[in-house]
Amino acid sequence: MLLISAQEMRQAFPMEEVIVAVKEAYKILAEGKSIVPLRTNIPVKKHNGQILFMPSYVEGIDFAGIKVVSVYPKNVEKGLPSVPATMILVDGETGVVNAIMDGTYLTRLRTGAASGVATELFSNEDAKKAIIFGAGAQAETQIWALLCARKLEEVYVFDVDFNKAKQFAEQMNQNFKNYGATITAVENADDVLPEVDIITTVTTSKKPVFNGKLIKKGVHINGIGAYTPEMQEIPEEAILKADKIYVDSKSACLAEAGDLIVPIKKGMITEEKITGDIGDYIIGKLPGRESKEEITIFKSVGLAVQDVVTAARIYEKALKLGLGKSITL
Repeated sequence: MLLISAQEMRQAFPMEEVIVAVKEAYKILAEGKSIVPLRTNIPVKKHNGQILFMPSYVEGIDFAGIKVVSVYPKNVEKGLPSVPATMILVDGETGVVNAIMDGTYLTRLRTGAASGVATELFSNEDAKKAIIFGAGAQAETQIWALLCARKLEEVYVFDVDFNKAKQFAEQMNQNFKNYGATITAVENADDVLPEVDIITTVTTSKKPVFNGKLIKKGVHINGIGAYTPEMQEIPEEAILKADKIYVDSKSACLAEAGDLIVPIKKGMITEEKITGDIGDYIIGKLPGRESKEEITIFKSVGLAVQDVVTAARIYEKALKLGLGKSITL
């Protein structure tokens, strides 16, 4: 059994390869070669937290696994990750645990890669400007994935805490200087919304984080942060304007994604507004963007199949590179 740290994962597996792994996961899911139960979400009201258990068996690669991921916003005050997680990877043939790895970093990787896949598949190829809402722990890999998917010139960052956004943008400029984009914090997102080609939301907000009236034709939106029926990042105006709405899993999003559940409950849209699963597009069952003017949305709540496939590829790469600490229980 290998114990694989975040540092070793970072060393072994760049975002470009994570995007390939997550695309593979979506394809396997669409082909029916995986078992992915809905996550078990246990609220811990005493500490304003949630603990989620995300299991999956991926027949397509013969690995299984479970990620235990918690959402504890107050952890930031304690100097701890607000979304701590641990991933356990299991050999599908023997049922033996192959690896235990940093699930917090894994979550950041595969969540960023989800936006990367959708941006690569659905945004206009000549996209130059993007904005990201949220400057928390997940935001760095979101920017990384966007820069891998498109040759962006400008990435704007908005956060309710402008000072946090400024510090984050400065750090991201250092981290990703080789990609050639300028990363800038904005105090008022409305000033730049009409010009951006890609919008990514990665918050835990319970109300829309941008003005849907200001988005331009041809924009692509990644809705990543809201993962419960009460959370809502994407404004209803944007949902109504969308020509195509792709999801990581229609059944999961209809159970968990407030971005879609809220407008459905209000009678503004029906389930038929959802174009379908991104994996079905990948295997050729759904149309993609059909004009530069279309507004596309990708809504993700995160799936265990992404974790298992990404963890399996990291494990294989770690074996090849001699990374990880071998342990026996």
